[in-house]
Amino acid sequence: MAVTETQERAVLASVPTALRFNGSGRGARGTFEVVDPATGEVLTEVADAGSTDGLDALASASDAAADWAATPPQARAEVLAVADRLVRERIDDLALLMTLEMGKPIEQSAAEVNYSAGFLRWFAGEAVRIEGRYGVPPDGASRRIVHRRPVGPCLFVTPWNFPMAMGARKVAPAIAAGCTMVVKPASQTPLSMLALAAILSEAGLPDGVCNVVPTSAAGEVVGALLADGRLRKLSFTGSTETGSKLLAQAAEGVLRVSMELGGNAPFLVFGDADLDAAVQGAVIAKTRNIGEACTAANRFLVSDRVVESFTERLATRLGAMRVGRGTEDGVEIGPLIDEVALDKVSGLVDQATAAGATAVAGGHRVGERGNFYAATVLADVPAGAGVLTTEIFGPVAPVVSFAEDDEAVGLANDTPLGLVAYAYTRDLARALRLTESLEVGMLGINRGMVSDPSAPFGGVKRSGIGREGGREGIDEYLETMYVSVGGI
Repeated sequence: MAVTETQERAVLASVPTALRFNGSGRGARGTFEVVDPATGEVLTEVADAGSTDGLDALASASDAAADWAATPPQARAEVLAVADRLVRERIDDLALLMTLEMGKPIEQSAAEVNYSAGFLRWFAGEAVRIEGRYGVPPDGASRRIVHRRPVGPCLFVTPWNFPMAMGARKVAPAIAAGCTMVVKPASQTPLSMLALAAILSEAGLPDGVCNVVPTSAAGEVVGALLADGRLRKLSFTGSTETGSKLLAQAAEGVLRVSMELGGNAPFLVFGDADLDAAVQGAVIAKTRNIGEACTAANRFLVSDRVVESFTERLATRLGAMRVGRGTEDGVEIGPLIDEVALDKVSGLVDQATAAGATAVAGGHRVGERGNFYAATVLADVPAGAGVLTTEIFGPVAPVVSFAEDDEAVGLANDTPLGLVAYAYTRDLARALRLTESLEVGMLGINRGMVSDPSAPFGGVKRSGIGREGGREGIDEYLETMYVSVGGI
């Protein structure tokens, strides 16, 4: 059932729009607009933090740090467990809010809300599994104790494409570990993070533990925070270019860092693959989140034995996908986030077709209003085309053929990025070889999606530093302390 205007207004009216400090809202120097990418209309205005507000938020986190670190692990776990329940109970409203500010089809927004809750649930369990060790050193003259303690106040800079999940993936392990935080959500999509912070407070998170500072001046606010000696850690999800700059700033304070950066994911289809399954996986890997995901399949490398059949089937599937506002029934492809993104995608396709590629599906903008682009399949894409070397961030699937396995691996690794890869084959030995030869942090074998709160998410090369999720996720928020005890 399509969403009504009354439902939209009700959801927007319920979301907090102030800066969030000490468990409650406060004003700022001004406001900025949050715009519906499907219509260009203003949804609401939120408080616009400046550098002073950012530092006040850090002061709030710093003041709360000692008490929260001393809070029993079970109490921290219970906050996350209650928040998990509240998020799932409100999935419909949270999904609608996300679709309004980000654009993705509402079914996909609901899936993201559920995914976000998964991090709350997972790290509720991890909070009570933080362990150290006791031992006797080789000379027997003392006793050795190793224990883990919270890193301290953290800064989280989150992106617009997964506005709740990327916050939850950072906030949940930090809470579990006993850290406090300042969250700077993307200016395009601050509402989902503000809603999550309010839920955490309702779930019993003490004042000052999670502070949220939406801003239109990200460089000013983040720069001031990174220069402050009270900050202990930075976690950023976004482009490699921005991440590199933040790393340089974080180096001044020798901060702990976690970086989840860009991707250029290869999707490999070998000659023995189940083509029906490969096409289904390709649809998921390409069109989930409108292709606006660092994990989106960016290059389709297909065996010359099956490339024609695969391309035809994929074009049929993508060509039939309905484009429209994410709140409408049956829509599978929503709008891109803004006009800049639309121009980028359109330009990459135009460049590729001018160089000899053929658009066998899509290849054009849709409608006169909103940032819509048709799901697109490009065949015969020439080597070096921008659509192969650039993170597309849109519903465009460029197809390139290969003859031998070594060629496929070489093409897949021919990028400075290494976040994720996908491969379809029925040959177990080949699949195992790929786990050793592909230069990525994650690999989906006969699967078009790898995201899982219980698994470590992250990349290699210029795709990032550290891991989020899984048992590894909480380690990013813990320091290791060694104690030597004499007089035994």
